[in-house]
Amino acid sequence: MTRILLLGGTTEASALAKTLAEAGADAVFSYAGRTAKPVSQPLPTRIGGFGGADGLADYLQAEGITHVVDATHPFAAQMSTNAVGACALVGVPLCAFERPAWQAGEGDNWVQADSIEQAVEALPETPARVFLAIGKQNLAQFAAKPQHHYLLRLVDEPEAPLPLPHTTVEIARGPFDVAGDTALMQCHAITHVVAKNAGGAGAAAKLTAARGLGLPVIMIGRPKVPERPIKGNVAEVMAWIAHPSAA
Repeated sequence: MTRILLLGGTTEASALAKTLAEAGADAVFSYAGRTAKPVSQPLPTRIGGFGGADGLADYLQAEGITHVVDATHPFAAQMSTNAVGACALVGVPLCAFERPAWQAGEGDNWVQADSIEQAVEALPETPARVFLAIGKQNLAQFAAKPQHHYLLRLVDEPEAPLPLPHTTVEIARGPFDVAGDTALMQCHAITHVVAKNAGGAGAAAKLTAARGLGLPVIMIGRPKVPERPIKGNVAEVMAWIAHPSAA
């Protein structure tokens, strides 16, 4: 009997959830709980952490999970690492459903950064207007450059004071389009864009907009996670679920 745990939070996870539901699969969708109002899913849904790799391993055994699909954000490195460890502990097969990273193209002005700290260092010393398109988890590091004005685009209203002295907050949920992101950057007189290399189409509009406006993009590379099979589309994941040993 197949029972699937889908670790979600991305558009890819939602697409897979729809396919699993339509196929009548026995599956559970899991959100980390970092968004106040997550997108509803057509599968039974749990919200919150598991308590590390050991807690996830206990959950897999208690719930009779036979397959794990990690469709979390490419920067959710701790969750992905825990998933690999938990599945190894209890012998449950795992695959990642991961979108390809963005690649710089003609006309792009990208500065590559291997970490949040490098991205902070790459910002100029003179005051700039920065579209900080990285979510809410890593804002505090940018307080090292308090001279800049930061435009933040968040899914939820901040629950606590922001760690940056000069900010404008836009509350919005993607996907976004090029015209809208171009207008946003022009309205706020943006001079620099900072982004995590999440990949996918839903958040790529800001990169096209930055290219059209001739703005530099500081692109933060993906964190390393343990090796695991990676699938690039729903059909590949569904084939893996049917035959995980063929991965």
